[in-house]
Amino acid sequence: MPPLTSFSTYLSELNHRHVASSASTNSELIEALQNGSLDVATVHVLTAEAQSAGRGQHGRSWQSPRGNVYLSLYHPVHMPISGLLSLIIGLELAKMPIIQTLNEQLQAQGLTPIGVKWANDLGFYQQAQSQSEELPKEQSITDSSVLDSVLNSNVANQRTLPFNKLAGILIEPVTKAGRLVGVVLGIGLNVQAAPKLTTQTSEGMSYQAVSLQDINERLPLETRSASLSDLPMLYQQMCKALMAAMTRFEHLGTEQPTGHTYYLDSFLEQFATMDALSGLRLRVTQDYNNEEKVITGIACGVDTHGCLQLRQDSGKISTLFTGRIDVIY
Repeated sequence: MPPLTSFSTYLSELNHRHVASSASTNSELIEALQNGSLDVATVHVLTAEAQSAGRGQHGRSWQSPRGNVYLSLYHPVHMPISGLLSLIIGLELAKMPIIQTLNEQLQAQGLTPIGVKWANDLGFYQQAQSQSEELPKEQSITDSSVLDSVLNSNVANQRTLPFNKLAGILIEPVTKAGRLVGVVLGIGLNVQAAPKLTTQTSEGMSYQAVSLQDINERLPLETRSASLSDLPMLYQQMCKALMAAMTRFEHLGTEQPTGHTYYLDSFLEQFATMDALSGLRLRVTQDYNNEEKVITGIACGVDTHGCLQLRQDSGKISTLFTGRIDVIY
């Protein structure tokens, strides 16, 4: 890790602090804001080389070995937080130069690019052909004849594709005296190390961890990036992405009372090009009063509130605010 003096002026302007280790960068930043150690009226950034108690969505653990990025950015807010924010953040992160460069090379090789998975992850799904001998070699998971035969089988027997998770997003509000003052945006990005997930650590989710280095090594030697170990560069790119996301989110808030949809339409159009679920058949499991409800259908983007849209076999569009996602084939 380069010395702190090598960090750019840009990061200094965001009140950046770097530590060798943190229990959780989100927790540490929130505590400093709430106890008055940090000014809630300004932006703050905390990065760590490792975390001993990293956190993900819904209280899940986030394994945090050295060699990756663990970054939390606090931003003051003056409007309610909606489900669109995590998608906007995902989109802006996917637009980072390092991700865009890798995606160009992946697409040139006919490989699946890194995208945004609703509601708060970056990564990609492998093609079904490499996962199952049951699929004909010339057919993919978008082949309607294959999908129809799958639909007629028992839901419990349907096979799933694991999501290759590159990064996760954890958004947490910051309150003082019962009033929302800002939001902490936590990002864990696997750069050099992809944790090996067990049944326990994956906590029932159908995903596996992947790192930028893993993706880079899938490319021909002459096209691989040589800058993946430059964590300060990644800090800068990620902070710029997060600041751009907050600006975009604020623009959505200011145009909403006017009835105009320029910023919203622009976001939805861009998100559709980086939607990792688009066109895939999903099984969504939801919890209603401690009972599981399962719904299947084809993912067809998100609505204006950031909810997942699922086209069921009847043609009905279901709008989902939450749920566990499995891609089935």
